[in-house]
Amino acid sequence: MYRALFPSALHTLLLISTFTTIVSAAGPDGKRTTKCKVKRKDSQGVLIAQNPTPVQNAAPSPPAQTTSNPTSTQIVNGNQNDTLLTFTRLPPFDYQNRKVRGVNLGGWFLMEPWITPSMFEKTGNEGIVDEYTFGQYQDRGYASGLLQQHWATWYTEQDFIEMASVGLNHIRLPISYWSVPIDQDTGPYITGAWPYILQALDWANAHGLYVILDLHGAPGSQNGFDNSGQRTGQPSWAYDQAFLDRTLNVLDAIGRQVGDKVEVIELLNEISGFRDQQWVDAAKRFWQAGYDRIRAAAGGEVKIMIGDAFLGVHSWDGYLKSGQGVMMDLHVYQIFSNDELRRSWDDHVSFMCNRVSEFTSYTSNNLWLVMGEWSNAITDCAKYLNGRGVGARWDGTYTPGGGEVLGTCQGMTGSYTTFSEDYKRFLRKYWETQVSVAEKVNGWVYWTWKAENADDWSYQKGVEAGFIPRNPDDRLYPNICG
Repeated sequence: MYRALFPSALHTLLLISTFTTIVSAAGPDGKRTTKCKVKRKDSQGVLIAQNPTPVQNAAPSPPAQTTSNPTSTQIVNGNQNDTLLTFTRLPPFDYQNRKVRGVNLGGWFLMEPWITPSMFEKTGNEGIVDEYTFGQYQDRGYASGLLQQHWATWYTEQDFIEMASVGLNHIRLPISYWSVPIDQDTGPYITGAWPYILQALDWANAHGLYVILDLHGAPGSQNGFDNSGQRTGQPSWAYDQAFLDRTLNVLDAIGRQVGDKVEVIELLNEISGFRDQQWVDAAKRFWQAGYDRIRAAAGGEVKIMIGDAFLGVHSWDGYLKSGQGVMMDLHVYQIFSNDELRRSWDDHVSFMCNRVSEFTSYTSNNLWLVMGEWSNAITDCAKYLNGRGVGARWDGTYTPGGGEVLGTCQGMTGSYTTFSEDYKRFLRKYWETQVSVAEKVNGWVYWTWKAENADDWSYQKGVEAGFIPRNPDDRLYPNICG
């Protein structure tokens, strides 16, 4: 997501299922199947944080990581026995004729302060503003305990069941480079999320949800935003070829280990091509090299996603057009500048409708186009949205463009129970507008499924409140863009 500035106790022990691949082959129906021997352990130790402040509800530690045969972590009940299981991958998604309808699982494997503010506030250290400082400024055992609990509880299988039940067919799963188990320098970052990532892939497959596996954070930071892992005014990814090479090694490992378990691999989120020509050139080199690495590691079946690097899709006309199974990711927000925030509700709708020709002219001569991040938010009022300790342009508590106050944040974010009926009606209209435009091309992935205290951003809460329909085909404004 572009930025202007650079639960209760665990209900059961986490029981570990280590899957050892026996064979992967095509069945009589042409679908790929993988048969696995499941070795179940009777119990699992609890990670005790080494910190004067105890971690409440400390999470179980994950299974041992491996860089050869991936492991999968599952929450199970009942007796455990050695069992031979067969996993059938979902049939390939028809991107040419079907629409992507998805949600991002933000803040799970790469935390963002505005999505889970409690994770940062419980540290008691205002200098902890991203995952880099989360590991840097705390006892590592304590920080690991907090993250293990977060990975085990922020999303559960029930979330996947709910996503499928409201007509979604994709998830976009943001992960970090330091979560991929290869021999690499991870700096202060806390590792160990990989088994939970594999569990998420299993849950998605089990509930009919196709996965866009999105590398969201790279060495040196590809944009300086906290959602890259490191909030910094001097991101350095594009200035050092070693950072690009390390990122390519991560992609190689992703392709080898899970290329047959996901539908799309997104090479990297939000490269900041707006900085200077060196960033543009690095993005162009990296997209091609990443494409080649994934094809070599995972074959031709998995799709590959690149991004516009904030340059606009037509800056990439003709690029990778000869590639196999490539799509463009475009992120659309109207809240990260005062000019955008000044738009009336009707102006927000009109601005979106006016982008139809931009989208369709790109896809007619280039790649598939998916609007991979967008939301219902029309203010930047969500707490920490612009960074931990940073206010909002909307109410004048953050003033990069001057001291203008556009309104109060009361009733614009937080719990939907504070939203007016007029506001909720507009949010429904705005949702339908953006969906309508995105489905003129290849579809959309909403940001995000849930947040602790920002219901204007939460698909889950939007459905609950009624300003997002339970069935994406249900429209109150079917001809909103004419």
